[in-house]
Amino acid sequence: MAVKPTESELSILRILWKSGNSTVRDVNSDLNQTRKVGYTNTLKMMQLMHEKGLLSRDESNRSHIYTPTIQADDIRSNLLNHMIDTVFEGSTSRMMMHALGNYKASHEEIEEIRSLLKNIEDDGDTV
Repeated sequence: MAVKPTESELSILRILWKSGNSTVRDVNSDLNQTRKVGYTNTLKMMQLMHEKGLLSRDESNRSHIYTPTIQADDIRSNLLNHMIDTVFEGSTSRMMMHALGNYKASHEEIEEIRSLLKNIEDDGDTV
């Protein structure tokens, strides 16, 4: 698996994907909306993420600006593929049955699933 960020790293990436390029202070402020996180902890985590290649950093100003180097869909695909391979032994149907059995899908989500299945059935395409 190419990239497997930790839960803390994913929290930071979600903020950057939503807000765009940001300083450590901006990210820390957003993190503190849901849980107490010290500025130095956020700084250290973002520095480590930069070293791992998850973030790029513009150092041209006093306050460095961080940008994610990977898109949300790429992370989702990597994590989902890893989960299907390891937890569901490569079976997408087991994963879908488990997900639909444990979580209530909205009417709109069920229609999206039906449409996707119909497209796959008609065209032989995959997502």
